[in-house]
Amino acid sequence: MSLFTRSRQLPDTEGEAEADGDTAAAAEETRAPQETAQETGQQTEEDVVEQTGAVETADSPSPGWFGWRRRYPRTARGVSVGTTVLAGVLVLGSLLMPARLDRISLQWFLRIPAEAILLAGLLLMLSPRPRRIASVASGVFLGLFTVLKFLDIGFRQFLARPFDLVFDWILLEGATDFLRESFGRSGQVLAVTGVIVLIVAVLVLSTLAVVRLTNVMARHRPVAVPTVLVLATAWITCFTLGVQFGGLAVATKGNTEYLANRVQQVRDGLGDAQVFEKQAAVDAFADTPPDQLLTGLRGKDVLFTFVESYGRVAIDDPEMAPEMDATLKEGTSRLESAGFASRSAWLKSPVTGAGSWLAHSTFLSGLWVKNQQRYGSLTTGDRATLTSYFQKTGAWRTVGIVPGVRKAWPEGKFFGLDHIYDSEHLGYQGPYFSWTPVPDQFSLEAFERLEHGKENRDPIMAEIILASSHNPWSPNARMIDWEDLGDGSVFHQIKKEGTDPKQVWKDGNRVRTEYRKSIQYSVDSLTEWVERYGDDDTVLVFLGDHQPVPTVTAGDTSKDVPITIVARDQKVLDRISDWGWTEGLKPAENAPQWGMDKFRDRFMTAYAK
Repeated sequence: MSLFTRSRQLPDTEGEAEADGDTAAAAEETRAPQETAQETGQQTEEDVVEQTGAVETADSPSPGWFGWRRRYPRTARGVSVGTTVLAGVLVLGSLLMPARLDRISLQWFLRIPAEAILLAGLLLMLSPRPRRIASVASGVFLGLFTVLKFLDIGFRQFLARPFDLVFDWILLEGATDFLRESFGRSGQVLAVTGVIVLIVAVLVLSTLAVVRLTNVMARHRPVAVPTVLVLATAWITCFTLGVQFGGLAVATKGNTEYLANRVQQVRDGLGDAQVFEKQAAVDAFADTPPDQLLTGLRGKDVLFTFVESYGRVAIDDPEMAPEMDATLKEGTSRLESAGFASRSAWLKSPVTGAGSWLAHSTFLSGLWVKNQQRYGSLTTGDRATLTSYFQKTGAWRTVGIVPGVRKAWPEGKFFGLDHIYDSEHLGYQGPYFSWTPVPDQFSLEAFERLEHGKENRDPIMAEIILASSHNPWSPNARMIDWEDLGDGSVFHQIKKEGTDPKQVWKDGNRVRTEYRKSIQYSVDSLTEWVERYGDDDTVLVFLGDHQPVPTVTAGDTSKDVPITIVARDQKVLDRISDWGWTEGLKPAENAPQWGMDKFRDRFMTAYAK
């Protein structure tokens, strides 16, 4: 009977279970229509909102703007597909774009970026609301990432290095000043406005593109998920096998490496201050009595002269070498006829393209001043410089001729200069030559008039910073009779006869030609000044501050600059005979090459015997 009872109960139990199941299914269908639709690949009302941006209601019966989607369905479909394709191209282009112009090629963009696959997979895993937030955040990040690449491209074009996220923000202000001084106020405004518009456009378009692609993937999840898996498999396979196309790896994770390098750069930058502080505290001459400093130069006029952008390329480049070689040989010959001898070599600058003040402070301080933070730390500290040691002896009047300075320069006091002549105090009434406020020949003549040519004076130590060879090298000044310089008004006509920088910079070859001419002008100004005004007590040290911009160096990554010492007193040059420098104004290709920060101590040691 027990078995019979159980057999009769089974059908009832099954019926109840079936009824309960039907009730639960109906409830589940009522509670979660959207989840069911998503699982089957059908569109929900939420998806329609994501796709069209509007829900059809009684008040707005027509989809799209004024019902255009309904009236022109094929056009609407084409616009939708085209927009999606453009969004994909923008995102992939941003991820694959290199951070330097010389690497841009078709092969560079025919690769699979790991970051795109990872981002797509992450967005597909998220529910609708977090997915929207993540897509917007990813779009903004991609935009900022792209802007950083643009900054890197720009900095590599002018400074031959990437943008420094810690130290380079201050240089942006200097760049706008350079634009104003070179191309006028209108050129500055147009350039700055164009940059701002470009940045905003990149951020907005990147965000819209990522959001668009995210919505498309969400609506087509059954297709998107396996597609991402296939791409991930292809990336892993290509990466494992080292598959290449056109010499480039098909599977790339370059953006991840790029960001990792940037994070490390920021970390190093934040810790650089302590490193530099320790280096600055070590000074071999800090405790040397003043009467034992620079004894080998007592009674001499010592002139440390920087020639803007005078880099090794001006001497070694085959296209510039013949003219520069002739200029240096002629200068050497003129100086020898006047009784002067010279020795030359190479120094390695901490910068390329710009940042002259970093090179100047490296040369004078004996420290590697490679960024603005180090420069600020140096000039607010108590580190003695080569020029301040001359001042410390009390045996020299120390002066600065800085025609490129047009506003307050408090750092001048740090460098130990008793008096500073900037562009407003040289007596120049002529025109600017683009960025250059005062032509080199006039600056040197002003030095003669204001300091060197005075009677019954003390020996002079001068820091002279020549500016005529400053970018953009157009228009250029030219040598005239020294007697005709006057107040500089004669240069108005010379400027009119010069080239237009807007035209010159359309052609890289013309830029290189004008650069070479500007260096020749600076060297001629110096050698003619020594020939005209130099005497037995004149000691001239002149050097380049850095290589010019990559437009001129044409791929040359060297940071070498020439340095030359000129003197009539042979005893001055005998003290550096063991340096192995080349005779004449042109350093030999294999002449010694020192870091620019090594010169101070070697010079002070040589002339302290």
